[in-house]
Amino acid sequence: MSTILTLVQGTDEWHQHRMLYRNASETAALMGVSPWLTPYQLWEIKTGRRSQEVNFAMQRGTELEPAARAAYELATGNIMEPLVMVSDDYSASLDGVSLAGDLILEVKCPVKGRGSETWKEAEAGNIQPHYYWQVQHQLMVTGAAKADFYVFDGEEGIVVEVLPNPQDMEQLRLAWDDFWVFVQSDSPPPLSQLDTVVRNDHEWQLAAEDYIAYKQAAEVAAKAVEQAKFKLADLARHNSERGFGVAVCKFWKGNSGKQEIRITLLKQAA
Repeated sequence: MSTILTLVQGTDEWHQHRMLYRNASETAALMGVSPWLTPYQLWEIKTGRRSQEVNFAMQRGTELEPAARAAYELATGNIMEPLVMVSDDYSASLDGVSLAGDLILEVKCPVKGRGSETWKEAEAGNIQPHYYWQVQHQLMVTGAAKADFYVFDGEEGIVVEVLPNPQDMEQLRLAWDDFWVFVQSDSPPPLSQLDTVVRNDHEWQLAAEDYIAYKQAAEVAAKAVEQAKFKLADLARHNSERGFGVAVCKFWKGNSGKQEIRITLLKQAA
């Protein structure tokens, strides 16, 4: 059973609400298809380690949403109201829901308009995977019979109908359940390839080359130290000997029957 919340999208109260719930716009990350967010980054957001960034594309979408909804209503005759709805731990911030609650609306206003992949896919009657999972999450929360995915270029739009898929809803529930264990235990999920940033700037190159050179030199030095240590131990004839700045001590450790050797540097007189 879903519940309508009196929240205005974009307000502080709305952001606080999102921290506590499993949100539709986050589901693509858990399904491994989000171009923008990884499970690790989402875990950082949910645990307060990272702030949710609002980029230009997101801001543009928010600003164009009322015009997109009006264009959709004019083209279809459907009257839609933006709402926030929850069902158990799941939440959906809807761009629109019909008065009967049987139809929901998800609006996208891509920056490149008709040149975007989102528009091109919609022209072919398709919806990109990351948006598909968002809409399935919304359908699950609301119990609506269908969703209209509406891509708007600033003047006109394309509608792609999306129907509920119970099997996919079960998959996303399992993904959220697995992820929520990491949130509740405050332990991070594994990093993915998308969490790795490849650096090719000159500053990084110089630092990396320095590290490699010093690391290799340290390995050579460590080997030389071990060889010198064995030579000193072999030369020592008594339990304790010293000279020329080093001390060698031979001792028996516990009941192991094994003799160990400790070599220390002596402080030189000023």
